[in-house]
Amino acid sequence: MTAPVSTERLSTLARSLRSSTILRIAGEVRALVASGRAITDLTVGDFSSRQFRIPSALEQGIIDALRAGESTYPPPIGMPALRTAITEFYRQRTKIDAKLENVLVASGARPVIYAVYRAVVDEDETVVFPVPSWNNDHYTQILGARAVTVECDAATGFLPTADLLRPHVRSARLIALCSPVNPTGTAFDAATLSAICDLVLEENARRRSTGERPLYLMYDQVYWMLTARGVVHVDPISLRPEMADYTIIVDAISKCFAATGLRVGWTVGPADVIRAMNDIVGHIGAWAPRPEQVATARFLADRSAVDDYMDGMRRDTQRRLDAVYDGLTALGAQGLPVECVRPQGAIYVSARFGLHGMRDANGAVIQTDEDIRRYLLDAAGLAAVPFSAFGSSGDHGWFRLSIGVVSVEDIEALMPRIHHALEALATADTAAG
Repeated sequence: MTAPVSTERLSTLARSLRSSTILRIAGEVRALVASGRAITDLTVGDFSSRQFRIPSALEQGIIDALRAGESTYPPPIGMPALRTAITEFYRQRTKIDAKLENVLVASGARPVIYAVYRAVVDEDETVVFPVPSWNNDHYTQILGARAVTVECDAATGFLPTADLLRPHVRSARLIALCSPVNPTGTAFDAATLSAICDLVLEENARRRSTGERPLYLMYDQVYWMLTARGVVHVDPISLRPEMADYTIIVDAISKCFAATGLRVGWTVGPADVIRAMNDIVGHIGAWAPRPEQVATARFLADRSAVDDYMDGMRRDTQRRLDAVYDGLTALGAQGLPVECVRPQGAIYVSARFGLHGMRDANGAVIQTDEDIRRYLLDAAGLAAVPFSAFGSSGDHGWFRLSIGVVSVEDIEALMPRIHHALEALATADTAAG
């Protein structure tokens, strides 16, 4: 008997892996802009070089490195000069005291995160992460691991607490956290993160007594230098030095230095995990370009240049975040159905548009967050990303608004359009009723 012939041309993973909702929306927005539509794009977590230039010293350093012939393969684990610069950078600015063996450089934060998952999580093991959060659901699926999501809301700043995580730690291999958070723009305080660290340490003490593999904490802090006024960034190792055995820090130049296209990221973690991650990164060739590594090493070592740049970067991002927050809060104070959370860092504002059940001018009922997204895009020219793109379940009206490609003037011009769109919706709904 002849065996049936499969007609599938792709792997099970390729056929099941969902594409990025964020990138799909961004592609839709680009097409609308190309067609001549006036759109204020608050979707992708990137920067426009017209609004945010990379540090001039970093730019010149790349040019100098290329002219010096720094164009060959770098060591897979990263250039020694850059790894040294990272350890010194952290010693100066945090309580993280890493050695070279604890540092791996890669082509941005994405391959670092992928390597973390690959190095410590096996198929069918459990990864615990809060939602909304960026891409943890996709990485978990790629591994064939089991995702346990912890739903967070505005009451906790969209951040998990030790109590929320506690029911899941016994079965977990990895907890994935981020601060300041993409997509919410909120950040852990010392008390909340300390309690989570104590929970991880307690669980690992239990595992040592039974010979079980440890529970790891991945801590994505790519936005850590972009904190709002009065907000102090915290990390697990600085709060609890014992966490160094279980914490894998993820960082990059991409966000703080508006250098998303330069592709330089790194991780700081236990030496045995770093060795495994190095093998994974080496096999997929995900090392950062050599000239960018050389230039980044020099720039990180220049404390005054970094501080001067970050003073301007924090000022400029804060002005835009304030413009979004103040503008939407003013609309809410006028009785329009919008609220938002004051941002604590990163380049994001969390905003809720409570439009469910309302009717537009054509009598169509807004039922889902996708309906809200499309209405705001069509009626106000506002392009935003719903929290459902970051793993949140249900239709609750929360959206991420990203300020990296717009000016303050763009934001101020947007607010009257949102006002008109929300007021028109309320008027149409009242008329229909």
